[in-house]
Amino acid sequence: MDIKGLLIILLSAAFINNYVLSRFLGICPFLGVSKKLDSATGMSLAVIFVMLIATAVTWPIQMYLLVPNHLEYLQTIVFILVIAALVQLVEIVLKRYIPALHKSLGVYLPLITTNCAVLGVTILNIDSGYDFLQSMVNSLGSGLGFFLAMVMFSGVRSTLEGSDIPKSFKGLPITLIAAAITSLSFLGFGGVIENLFA
Repeated sequence: MDIKGLLIILLSAAFINNYVLSRFLGICPFLGVSKKLDSATGMSLAVIFVMLIATAVTWPIQMYLLVPNHLEYLQTIVFILVIAALVQLVEIVLKRYIPALHKSLGVYLPLITTNCAVLGVTILNIDSGYDFLQSMVNSLGSGLGFFLAMVMFSGVRSTLEGSDIPKSFKGLPITLIAAAITSLSFLGFGGVIENLFA
């Protein structure tokens, strides 16, 4: 595949098929960690890293172990185990080398294990028929889309904290309404990226 095709995959994953705002995967950390910019950034970088490493490990497992041995039905279980091991590795590294970030992420770091966006990107890479390079580019784009959504929504939430909100909308209701409006803002990217490379 040429550079143009890879750019389309990258930009489409980040903007059009954003895992949080379009596919509604990874909502737990999106709502839980997006209160502060530093936590949202740290979580997003950890998710990007895990997505890339998970794809680099799961794609060869699928193609060279599961498919040749007709064990495709074990895909979800194997992928979850790989992702869980990778998240433990990230947690150990953060705890050792960046303790402040480890502390600020708190309980949300182990939640990357159950973050359906990470599992979703690994499975959808296979289902989309991507080769290894395309899968890695799609994972990078998906991670960047997750990062963009988290950072953008962090700004929205910090604005909401200083706003005069009716009592019945305070807390989770206004957060969900803001998330819905934020996701609507990504609908306009569909035609832009398609026409950009036409």
